[in-house]
Amino acid sequence: MLLWAGAVIGSLVMIGALALWFHYGSQVFFEMIRTGFAACF
Repeated sequence: MLLWAGAVIGSLVMIGALALWFHYGSQVFFEMIRTGFAACF
């Protein structure tokens, strides 16, 4: 059950990332990831 939940959550994250990529384009997408990563550390 835990493995199934992890797979579902991972799939939703991937779908969300692809949706952002197609909506905003790669440049904005990578900039958002870089900014978010920098905010965490």
